[in-house]
Amino acid sequence: MTKSRTPGNDLGGSRPLAVRVRKSRGRSASSHRWLTRQLNDPYVSAAQAEGYRARSAFKLLEIVQREGLALIGETVVDLGAAPGGWSQVLAKRVGGSGTVIALDLLAVAPIPGVTVIQGDFREDSVLRRLEETLQGRKSDLVVSDMAPNLSGVRATDQARSIHLCELALAFAKTHLNPRGAFLVKAFQGSGYPEFLAEMRKNFASVASRKPGASRGESKEMYLLGKGLRMTSRGREKERKEIE
Repeated sequence: MTKSRTPGNDLGGSRPLAVRVRKSRGRSASSHRWLTRQLNDPYVSAAQAEGYRARSAFKLLEIVQREGLALIGETVVDLGAAPGGWSQVLAKRVGGSGTVIALDLLAVAPIPGVTVIQGDFREDSVLRRLEETLQGRKSDLVVSDMAPNLSGVRATDQARSIHLCELALAFAKTHLNPRGAFLVKAFQGSGYPEFLAEMRKNFASVASRKPGASRGESKEMYLLGKGLRMTSRGREKERKEIE
């Protein structure tokens, strides 16, 4: 399996000249700042060059390469998959013998080697479709990049974000291979310490990751749990399945 290089590895000592964007009467100051940042972002350029749908693909790529996740032949579930950048990375990693199932409320254009489910993860009917697609298999990796629709009210948005993290964790506890891993994006703020504690309660090891493609001002953190702690009922069920 060939490794993709992150933009930071290719920049070396030479830095490209900054692109300056002319101010326009029809463009707000915030829009001007966003456009300037996009045009000068090496990860945006690299994503376009390598065919990834979003710069966030490099966040996942750095983590899975570092941690040895999403290996050939494995089963992976991608929650909050739109527009599909993470699923692209995962499909390349697991290869044709692996399985990638992507789920999002928004439509995701087809990706070779990826089964896409469109629907609200919070609805039981959508969860059942995801479980049926797994066909009784346990996931070797569950990743979640889910984010709520922003209301503009910071406290409300943070609470909704943490709730999605909790739902992803609940799914992982039920459908993850005990030797697998769970990667979830969480935003530091209200509810974050409690969620981190819940992660540590359910996994033998929990690490915090801030990949290079994550912007410095962002409060996002990627929590990686390994070694799912099973309940006595879960251990008994696994023993019977092995027998």
